[in-house]
Amino acid sequence: MLSKNAHHDTNYSTRKFPSMSDRDATIREILFAVYEALEEKGYNPISQIVGYILSEDPTYITSYRNARGLISRLDRDELLDALAKFYFSDIVKK
Repeated sequence: MLSKNAHHDTNYSTRKFPSMSDRDATIREILFAVYEALEEKGYNPISQIVGYILSEDPTYITSYRNARGLISRLDRDELLDALAKFYFSDIVKK
């Protein structure tokens, strides 16, 4: 049971999370699914995803677990924008 003064305790402070648009969340889910599929097939996921982004050649992404189909739903500019936002989220506060 919480004491009457529990609301003054810093351990009970509300933690604020950065908001994520629905589209950013979708992109994140797709990237994680693609990453896992590449890893399961024994590829270096980072190298393969970078190769895909630079060339837009879908053969960098395995078709295992529909990873190629998933990533093809994303526009390259949109993908780069989401990655930059994620990478710089700790540096740039909105």
